[in-house]
Amino acid sequence: MSLEKNLRRHDLNLFLVLGVAAFGLGLLHLRTVKAAAAPQAAQLVPAKATTVSTPIPAPKLPEPGTAFYETHRGDTVISVARHYLSQTSYLTSGELAEAIRRTNSDVHGTFLKSGQQLTIPGILDGPIIEKSIVVPKDFEVRAIYLTGLMAGSDRGIKIVRRWREAGGNAVVFDVKDSDGTVNIPFEHPLIGGHKTYIHDVPKYIRFLHSQGMHAIARVAIFRDERLVVAHPELAIKSKRTGQPWRENGKLVWTDPSRIEVQEYDIALALAAAQAGADEIQFDYVRFPAEGEQKDAGFAFQKSHPEWQRSEVIADFLRRAYTAIHPKGALLSLDVFGIMAWQRSVDLAHTGQDIVRMAKYCDVLSPMIYPSHFFGMDNIARPGDAPEHFIGESMDRFQKITQGSGVVIRPWLQAFAWRTKTYSPKYIEVQVLTAKNKGGVGFLFWNANNDYSKPYVAMPEMKAATGQYFRGDELPVGVRVAAAYPPN
Repeated sequence: MSLEKNLRRHDLNLFLVLGVAAFGLGLLHLRTVKAAAAPQAAQLVPAKATTVSTPIPAPKLPEPGTAFYETHRGDTVISVARHYLSQTSYLTSGELAEAIRRTNSDVHGTFLKSGQQLTIPGILDGPIIEKSIVVPKDFEVRAIYLTGLMAGSDRGIKIVRRWREAGGNAVVFDVKDSDGTVNIPFEHPLIGGHKTYIHDVPKYIRFLHSQGMHAIARVAIFRDERLVVAHPELAIKSKRTGQPWRENGKLVWTDPSRIEVQEYDIALALAAAQAGADEIQFDYVRFPAEGEQKDAGFAFQKSHPEWQRSEVIADFLRRAYTAIHPKGALLSLDVFGIMAWQRSVDLAHTGQDIVRMAKYCDVLSPMIYPSHFFGMDNIARPGDAPEHFIGESMDRFQKITQGSGVVIRPWLQAFAWRTKTYSPKYIEVQVLTAKNKGGVGFLFWNANNDYSKPYVAMPEMKAATGQYFRGDELPVGVRVAAAYPPN
C-alpha cells in the first residue's frame, strides 16, 4: 500500500509541474504576440554576412633553365648537385655545386638547412644532341691528350680552358685506353656493365666545342686487357700450349684478326662519332711487337694462310674507314715513329705497313718522341736531340706517304723522360722542326696530363705569327660558347 501511495503522490506532483509549465508558455506566447503588434516595437532585421575577398597568390615558378628544390635534413650542396647533374648542362657535380652557391645567395657552406628552397641553374629541356664539326683533314690541330678519368673531372675542365687560353684548339680524350678501360657509356655483348668517367659524351663534346676545341676521341684497339681477361677465347693463342698467349708474361693482347674483336672496336668508334666527336683516333692498331713471336698463333693463319700481319691491319682499316667516314668524323692513326725506318723486323711484328695504312685514313700521327729512339743513329742520348730525330722521322714519313694525300700530324714529347733538356724551348724546337718538315699541326703527349711547359711555350709561338703554326681555328659560326655556362 505504501508503494502505491508513493506512486500516486509522484503522479500528482508531476501533474502540478506540467500544468505550471504550460501556463508559463502560454503567457510568454501572449506577450510575444502583443509585442509584435505594437507599432513602436523594434523590428528584427535579418543579419547579412560581410566577407573580405583575399586573392590567393599564384605559386612561384622557376625561371626558364632552372628548377626549384626544397631541401631535406642531411642534404649537402654536393649531394643536391649529384642528384641534378644529369639534368643540367654542367659536366661535374663540383661545377654544379659552385653554380648553386652563386645562384643562391643564402648558401655558403657545405650543409643545407631543411626546408630551404634552392634554385638549380643550368636545367636542360632534354638530352644534348651534338654533331661533329666537319673540318678538312689538313686542319691544323694543336692538341693535348687527356685520360678518360681526367677528361671527366673538374681538373680536366680547367686544363681544357687553360689550353684554350694558351693557344690550343684541340683535345684528344680517351674513349678506350690501352688496358681496355672504356670511359664512356657503351652497350655491347662483349663488355657488360662498366664504370664510366665521361658520363654524357655529347655534353662533354659540346663543352669542347664551346671552347673552340676540335674533339678527338682516342680508341686503343687491339691491346685490351679488360676484353681478353673477360673473353680469353678472343686472345692470341700459344701454339705450344693452346692457351692464351702472353706478352712478356702479361695477358693483354686480343687477336687482331678475330672478327669479333674488330667489330667491337668499330662499334665503339661509331658510338663516339655519333655522340659528336670530330675525329676518331686509333692507337695500338697493330700486332704485339714484343714477346715470343714464334709462339703466337692467330685466327687469320687458318682463314687466310696467304696473308701477312700487314694484310690483317689493312683489311680492318678498310672496313673501319668505310663505316666511320660517312658519320662526318675524320679518322687518324697512331703509328710507331720507328716505322719510318721501314725495317723488315718491325713490319713483320707490328703489321704497320705505312703505305697501305695511308690509304684508309685521313691523318697519320707518328709517335716521334725523341727519347724513344734509343740505340738509333749512334746518338747516346736521343732525348736530348729533338731536332735530329723529329727532322729525320718527318723526312722519312713524307717520303713513304708521298702521293697518298694523307696528312702527317706528329705526336710530340711533353714529358721529361730520358732527357735533361726538357723545357719550353724543347717544346718550341719540336714544333718548329715538325712544321718545317711538312707536318700539319701537332699533338702533345703527357701520361700525367701535365702541360706546364707547353703552357709557357704556346703564347711565345703564337706571338711569332706563322713561324711555328698557322693558327687555324674552328670555322666561324659553329662554336657554341653560349651553350655552356660561364666560369
